[in-house]
Amino acid sequence: MNILDLVISPAFAEGTTGGAGDPLGGLPFLIIMFVLMYFLLIRPQQKRAKEHKTLLAAMKQGDEVVTNGGIIGTVTSVEDSFATLEIAQGIVVKVQKQGINQKLPKGSAKI
Repeated sequence: MNILDLVISPAFAEGTTGGAGDPLGGLPFLIIMFVLMYFLLIRPQQKRAKEHKTLLAAMKQGDEVVTNGGIIGTVTSVEDSFATLEIAQGIVVKVQKQGINQKLPKGSAKI
């Protein structure tokens, strides 16, 4: 008898199956995990991507937007891949359309 046997109870092996368990035993667990991952991660991300795509397609001159970097500006022109924003009186920057995060309500940007 070891002194550790008094603190930690020893674990003894029970009967073994010889590795011949149920081959489909973990399949329901995997299916449930996939369904959970789909509804908690994949589906909301697809929805956000679709909303962002429609936001970029509907963007026009005069819209007030926020970039991913937090810059607020008014759209002065829109091209295929780029948009030009006026961020202050007389200061114009060109950004990628993908870098635009959201559209603000009219009058939010005080330029």
